[in-house]
Amino acid sequence: MEKVKIRTRFAPSPTGRMHVGNLRTALYAYLIAKHEDGDFLLRIEDTDRERYVEGAIEIIYNTLKNTGLIHDEGPDKDGGVGPYVQSERQAQGIYLKYAKELIDKGEAYYCFCDKERLEDLRNKAEEAKETYRYDKHCLSLSKEEIEKKLADNVPYIIRQNNPATGSTSFIDDIYGTITVDNSELDDMILIKSDGYPTYNFANVIDDHLMGITHVVRGNEYLSSSPKYNRLYEAFGWEVPTYVHCPLITNEEHQKLSKRSGHSSYEDLIEQGFLAEAIVNFVALLGWSPRSNEEIFTKEELIKEFDYRHINKSPAVFDMTKFKWMNGEYIKKMSDDRFHELALPFMKEVITKDYIDLRKISPLIKSRVEVLTDIPAHLDFFEELPDYNIDLYNHKRMKTNPENSLENLEKILPMLKEQEQFDVDSLHEAVMAFVKELGIKNGQMLWPLRTALSGKAMTPGGAFDLADILGKEESIRRIEAGIDKLKKELNR
Repeated sequence: MEKVKIRTRFAPSPTGRMHVGNLRTALYAYLIAKHEDGDFLLRIEDTDRERYVEGAIEIIYNTLKNTGLIHDEGPDKDGGVGPYVQSERQAQGIYLKYAKELIDKGEAYYCFCDKERLEDLRNKAEEAKETYRYDKHCLSLSKEEIEKKLADNVPYIIRQNNPATGSTSFIDDIYGTITVDNSELDDMILIKSDGYPTYNFANVIDDHLMGITHVVRGNEYLSSSPKYNRLYEAFGWEVPTYVHCPLITNEEHQKLSKRSGHSSYEDLIEQGFLAEAIVNFVALLGWSPRSNEEIFTKEELIKEFDYRHINKSPAVFDMTKFKWMNGEYIKKMSDDRFHELALPFMKEVITKDYIDLRKISPLIKSRVEVLTDIPAHLDFFEELPDYNIDLYNHKRMKTNPENSLENLEKILPMLKEQEQFDVDSLHEAVMAFVKELGIKNGQMLWPLRTALSGKAMTPGGAFDLADILGKEESIRRIEAGIDKLKKELNR
């Protein structure tokens, strides 16, 4: 028997930025397909016109491209089962055709109830503290009544005709066999009054016609799956493999929302995370690899990914772990690429032309977890901050404001005479001078670094800072440090 080719799809709605949960759905669908050398499709579900956002389709394309989730078929890559945009499919009458087929089979029916009647039903359900379900009122209309209403252009929707008794079971590859009482199944709308299909109906039709073998979605759709299955069975179609993913929560175990500030891919990029780290981290939001490894390239994820290891319990978006992971990616990247990524952030706080930013980026590469950390490490290069002379105290270096003043005053003339002001030349000259004075290295280097930066922690040591700042600015800062110490110590 020939093995069926795996075909998965990502079917986003163009409603704005891509939520982390949607990105995970895309990633898992991509990995399931690629793990088995299958096809990954992109389908744009734009039938909800009220929620459509201009420019959102471009966001979808850019996000998939930037994360490396390249689709094999889609609106821009016809694989023979298009169109891949639902509004274009709707214009061809695909959904109405299949809805009418269900009507002929008794699996669906026209509903002509107006808003007032439906609202009244909903209010009564609320008063009785019952779950609202349509009462099948229009199912009893005769063929003649239906034809007359259609001829009179009475607005209608088409509903699925679900049984009110018995039960429906389906198998999910993560959650196992799930059985739902049919009395809980509402007669969901298949075709809306504007002629567009609902999300639920269009999904079933398109997944079948596009040959989708595995449907990946959030577990909030678990309760809708019986209704999907009844549609597949009504048409006599094979039911695809369902893969429902667990909820993603924040650290307080609340659903990840836009208010969290990191609910979308774009949010994370703006916060300084790398695309490859985002993909790695999102892959682990609900999936457990067989090993204890946590850092995976996309190619390694494809090889390792087994959707049967997706967890049932909610996945916690651990920002601390995410930042650590992103930092690991930063450390491993080349200096050239890091400099290119860091440049906009460095320019936020450094505007002086004489400062060579190329010399700074290697110094901060191992110190930042996200790119947005960069400005806070570098603000002192632009302007020496006002600092407390307590910074000159360092127990291990055996320094204090008094001996720091003494040593800075001793080395200043030598630095003024120093012609070569690069790291190596400074290192050679200063270390020889320290040896001559008979003091510990730290007793000179700590005061120098403090005077140059006004910070307790800096990227790079005294020689790096002096090299970057240049001779003129370095001398100016050391002199300012001496003046500050004299003033505070009343010398």
